[in-house]
Amino acid sequence: MNRRRVLAGSIAALALLASACTGTGGSSKGEDAKAPDDPSKVSGTITVLTHRTDLVQDGTMKKYAAAFNKTYPDVKVEFDGLTDYEGEVKIRMNTENYGDVLMIPAVIEKKDYPRFFASLGSEAERSAQYRFTDYSTVGGKVYGQSPIGVVPGMIYNKKVWSRAGITDWPTTPAEFLDDLKAIKSKTDAIPYYTNFKDMWPLSSWTNVNGSVGCDTQATTRLAEGNPWADGADLRVADTLLYDIVHQGLAEKDPTTTNWEASKPKIAKGEIATMWLGSWAIIQMQDAAKQAGVQPDDIGFMPFPAQKDGTFCAVTSPDYQQAVNIHSRNKAAARAWIDWFTDVSGYADDNLALSPLKKAPLPTVLKPYQDAGVKLLDLDDTRGGEVKTLDNRSEVGIYKPDYRQELVDLARGARKGDLDGFLDGLGEKWTEAQRNAGS
Repeated sequence: MNRRRVLAGSIAALALLASACTGTGGSSKGEDAKAPDDPSKVSGTITVLTHRTDLVQDGTMKKYAAAFNKTYPDVKVEFDGLTDYEGEVKIRMNTENYGDVLMIPAVIEKKDYPRFFASLGSEAERSAQYRFTDYSTVGGKVYGQSPIGVVPGMIYNKKVWSRAGITDWPTTPAEFLDDLKAIKSKTDAIPYYTNFKDMWPLSSWTNVNGSVGCDTQATTRLAEGNPWADGADLRVADTLLYDIVHQGLAEKDPTTTNWEASKPKIAKGEIATMWLGSWAIIQMQDAAKQAGVQPDDIGFMPFPAQKDGTFCAVTSPDYQQAVNIHSRNKAAARAWIDWFTDVSGYADDNLALSPLKKAPLPTVLKPYQDAGVKLLDLDDTRGGEVKTLDNRSEVGIYKPDYRQELVDLARGARKGDLDGFLDGLGEKWTEAQRNAGS
C-alpha cells in the first residue's frame, strides 16, 4: 500500500464501534506502557499491525525486526500487513485482539484513546523531544507516536516547467494558473493531474489549511469558524482546484485517472504537476529510475501563496503508533515504538520528516530550506473536536467525496456554481457547530 494518511469513517461506523466496544475498552483513566530500563529484561512476542503491506511483502519489515533484536534479543516481532487497514482494524477493535502495536485508526475519536491504548507518557515530557504529540494527547497523556512526518506540496517535473519558460515558483493561485496555461500551450504534458478516480489524493487538499495564512492555529480556526469563509485557507485551496479543472488544465476525463500509472507519467514528463506530499517524492524518483529518466527531474514546491513574502507549509504526522491497552507484552510493545521512532532510520529510509525535533530536515526538503519556506507544526489541541464536527456536518474535509463533487462541478458534470457549492459546505459546518453538545 502507498503511504497516505487515510482519514475515513462515518457517523454510523463511529456509533457501531463505540457501542460494540463498551465492554472491551480499558479503564477510562487509561494505563501506561512504560519505557523499559533494561533491554535484557524485556521478552515476549508482539504483533505489529501495519498499513505498509509493501514493506511486509518485500522483507523490509523483517530487516527492521532483525536490527531491533540486536538491542532486544528476547522479543519476537511479527507483522500483520493489512491492505484495507481502516476497515480491518475497525472490526478487530470490537474485541481485545487488535495486535500489540498498531496505527491508531481514524474511526477512533481522540477522547476515546485511553479506552483502547496505553499511555506513552506525559505530553509535557514527550513534546520536548517529539513533534506531533498533541495529535494523540488526552488529559495530558500521549497515546500515540508517528514514526514520520510529512509536508504537503506540488510534485512537479522540472524539465516540463522549464520547457514552458517557468523559472520561479508561483507565489499566488493566479500565477500558478498562468504557469499551467503556459505548460499546456508550450508542451505536450498534462498541466495538472487530479488522481480523481483513486479518490484519496483529493483529500490531501485539506493540507493546504494553515499554509495560506501561515497560521499554526489553523486547526483551532476550523473548530471556531467557517472553513469556507472569504479568504479562508480551504476556500482558497478549493477555488484553485476548481479553477484548474474548469479552465481545462487537468486531464480530459478525471474518471480514468490511475495512481500507479501517474508515477511513471510524471517522471517522463507526460504529467507536469500533482498536489501530494513529501512522502510521494521517493516514489516518483523510483518511477523515474525504472523509466530510465533522471530522478532529479522530480521537483517539490509549496502551495502558491505567501504571507509577508514567505511561503509556509504545514507539517503533519503519518499514522500514530500505539500500544494496545490489552497487550500482555506492553514493555516489548513500547520498546518497539521507541526503537522504531528513534533508532530504526525509517524516516531517513522514506526521505521523510523525522518526528525527532533535533533531527535535520530530509534531503528532499532542501529546496524548501533553500527558499526559506517556513514549516509549521500546527496546534492540534482541538483536532478531535474538528473531526467530530466534520462527521456531524457530513462534509468530509478529510475524505475525498466533496472534492470529487467539486471536480464534477468544475467540469460540468454537476449542476451549480462554485460560490453556492462552497457556501453550502460552510452552512453545513456552522450548523454542526451550533448543534455541538446537543
